[in-house]
Amino acid sequence: MNVIERLNILKNNLAIKNYTKVIEGCNKVLKAEPNNFFAHNLCGLAFQGKGNFQSSINCFNRAIDLKMNNFPAMNNLANSLKALSRMDAAEAMYLKALKVNAKYINALNNYGNLKQQIGDFNGAIELYTRALTIDPNQTNVLFSLSSSYQEVGDFIKSRECANRLLKIDPTNTSTHKLISGFTDYNKDKKHLKEMELLIDKENLKDEQIIDLSFALGKAHEDIKDYEKSFKFLEMGNRLKKSKSSYNIPKHEKLFKSIMKAFEGIDFGLFKKNSKKKPMIFICGMPRSGTTLVEQIIASHKDVVGAGELIYLQHTIEKNFIEDFKINKQKILDQGLIDHNIIQEQYLELLNVHKFGDQIITDKAPQNFRWIGFMKIFFPNSKIIHCNRNPKDNCLSLYKNNFASTVMDWSYDQKDIANYYNIYSDLINFWNKKLPNDIYNANYEKIVQNKEIEIKKLIKFCGLDWDPACLNHHKNSKTPISTVSVAQARKPIYTSSLNSNDKYSKYLKEMFENLNN
Repeated sequence: MNVIERLNILKNNLAIKNYTKVIEGCNKVLKAEPNNFFAHNLCGLAFQGKGNFQSSINCFNRAIDLKMNNFPAMNNLANSLKALSRMDAAEAMYLKALKVNAKYINALNNYGNLKQQIGDFNGAIELYTRALTIDPNQTNVLFSLSSSYQEVGDFIKSRECANRLLKIDPTNTSTHKLISGFTDYNKDKKHLKEMELLIDKENLKDEQIIDLSFALGKAHEDIKDYEKSFKFLEMGNRLKKSKSSYNIPKHEKLFKSIMKAFEGIDFGLFKKNSKKKPMIFICGMPRSGTTLVEQIIASHKDVVGAGELIYLQHTIEKNFIEDFKINKQKILDQGLIDHNIIQEQYLELLNVHKFGDQIITDKAPQNFRWIGFMKIFFPNSKIIHCNRNPKDNCLSLYKNNFASTVMDWSYDQKDIANYYNIYSDLINFWNKKLPNDIYNANYEKIVQNKEIEIKKLIKFCGLDWDPACLNHHKNSKTPISTVSVAQARKPIYTSSLNSNDKYSKYLKEMFENLNN
C-alpha cells in the first residue's frame, strides 16, 4: 500500500472520529516521509478532534512551513487558536488564509463564527453572506447566518434563512430546533407536524433525535399538552445523558475545595484597585434569570453586555485548579500583587471585543463558583447572583438542550437536583462570607414588581437611573447567544412562575432530591 492510499484510509478514520488511529497512522507516515505536509495537517485535525489544541497547532504550523500558501492548514490553525481563546492570532490567520483564497468558504464561515463569538454580529453576517454568494447551498453557513440573525433579535430574517436551509435539507434537525425556539405553536402547528413526521423516520442519528425531542417538548408545551411534552423531553434527556461522562463527585470535590480555600481568607487583606474599570458579573444557576438581568442592565446607556464569557473560568482553571482542587497559596500570592495573572489574562481576552469605555457585564451563570476570585482580583466589580424558585429552575434546565459540555449534569433528574444542592451550599457560603458584596436578584420579585426591583438593581450597580432599563426587550445592542434568546426579547411576563406545577407528577425524582 502506497502513502496516498494509507493517507486516504486515515482520512476516512478521521471522518468517523477515530482520532487515536489517525494520529498513530500519521506518525508512521511521517517517520518515512517527515516532510509530508498533508500528513501533518491530518494529524493536526486528529489532535484537534481530541481537544489537544496545542499539539494540533504544532502540526498545522509544520504543514504551513512545508507548503507555502497552505490555506486549508491556515484555516485549521485559526480554529485551534480560537479554541484556546487566542482571538487576535486566530483572526490574523483567517485573514491570511482568505488572502491566499478569497473564496475559501470554510475560512469565511469559521471567521464568521469567531466574529459571532466576540459579539461582532454585523461582521459575522457580512462574512456568511459573502460565503453564500459563492455557494448559496452551503447549509452550515445558512445555519450560522440564521443563528446570527436570531441572536440580534431579527427573527424574520432568521426564519427566512432557516427555511432556505430546510428546502435544501428537510432533515436538518438543528434548524428545526432553532426554529422551535422562537415559534409559538399555538399559531403555527404546521412546523409541529413537520417535526412529528420527521422524528418517526428511520435511520435518524442520535443527535437528530435529541434535537427533535427537545424541540417537540417545547412545541407541545406551547399547546398545553404537557404529557406529550414530557414524553419528548424525557426521550431527549435520556439519549443526551447516555452520551455524557458527567461525574458528580468531581464537582462536589471542586465545590468543597473552593469553600475550604476561601473559608480562612480575609478579604480585607487585599487592596481595592480604583484604577481598573468596574465590571458587572452576573451569575447564578443556568436558567435562573441571568439573561433577563443582563438585558435589563445592558439597556443602560453606559453599559454594554458581553454575554456568556468563558474567560474567567478558563483563566482560573488554567492557573489555580489541579485535579478539581483549588491552590489557595497561589490565590494569596497573586492577590497581593498589582499585576496579577487573572486580571492580565482576563482583560487581554476582553480587549478582543473592543467594547471601548463602557462598563461591561459578564453573564456566565456558573461563575457563581468564582465569586471569591471576583472579590479579590476585581475589587471594583459588582457581583449579582440571580435566583428563582428551585423547582422552576430545575424544570427549565430539564427542558433545554445545551451546546456546552459543561452542562452535562442537566440531562438527568437526580443529577440536576444534586447539582442544584451543591450550588445552593456554595452560594450560601458566599452570602455568609461576603454579605455586603453580592446582590441577590430574585426572578419572581423582578417579574412581579418590575419597576421597584429594576431600580434597586441599577442602584446597586452604581449607575444613574436610565428609563431604558424598563424596556429591556427593546435593547438591540446586546446580542443573546443562549437558549433564552426568544424569551429575553419579550417584555417581562409572569407565565413562567410556578411552571413546575404542570410537570410535577413527572419530575418526582428531581423534586424529592432537592434539599430546598
